[in-house]
Amino acid sequence: MSLSTQESDEDSNYVLVARLDNARTMANILKAVHFKDTAIIFASQNGLKVTVEDAKCVQANAFLQASLFQEFVIREDQVTFKVNLTVLLDCLNIFGTSQVGGVMTALKLCYTGYGNPICLLLEENGVLTDCSLTTQDPEETLDFNFSSTNVINKIIMKSECLKEAFSELDMTSEVLQILMSPDKPHFRLSTFGSAGSSHSDFPKESDMMESFQCEKTQSNRYKISLLKPSVKALMLSSRISLRMDRRGFLSMQYMIKTDDGQVCFVEYFCAPDEMEEIDEDACS
Repeated sequence: MSLSTQESDEDSNYVLVARLDNARTMANILKAVHFKDTAIIFASQNGLKVTVEDAKCVQANAFLQASLFQEFVIREDQVTFKVNLTVLLDCLNIFGTSQVGGVMTALKLCYTGYGNPICLLLEENGVLTDCSLTTQDPEETLDFNFSSTNVINKIIMKSECLKEAFSELDMTSEVLQILMSPDKPHFRLSTFGSAGSSHSDFPKESDMMESFQCEKTQSNRYKISLLKPSVKALMLSSRISLRMDRRGFLSMQYMIKTDDGQVCFVEYFCAPDEMEEIDEDACS
């Protein structure tokens, strides 16, 4: 019996049941935040939020809304657990990462509750595999306190031009400087590597710009090592929203279209490289 028609009396024992006709949809979104081995999964009536953090300076959130799933049942207000993201992705890709001849891998995810493993049932061409992943107690995630009321500058643009710009970044530079301004050059990316400094400018009149809302000039530096993981999300996305708040904290929200035409979002938060700014001031 295929997962799409399978019903189980045991489903009532689970606090979370989620079913997808195409497991690759979930795998692709999770790959966009896979830069550490572990992730914290928050499940609510709205769907799943998968959070990955590093060095208390960067946080990535992948949002899989409930409507993305063919079935999504949760019997508590919120369910939270930590899993090994690397192992979870290995399970989702157990039948391979490519979709050959239109054949999809169906997925059913079940969770009994605190202290129990999550169970993944995967089916492709009548072959059924089940995986059990140990869960752990989740740690408290960072609160970047990124409020829209504190956002000074916001840009929405097509991802195409940023993909090219990020692929050409000088990786010998330790930082990426991002400038947003109501005046020219409007939006600039700068690196400072062994071969010297380089800049990529994006005027607000560009066809790639869909929205440009800048109140004042802001220029902040961010460690490239912290921004590098976000390139995975960038490469999957069709649009990106970049926001800076008064503290210089950066939000990058990527809009990603799934194989079946639905839309998911991945968001990265990154703190500015304060030490770099202090050094710069000290040298001036």
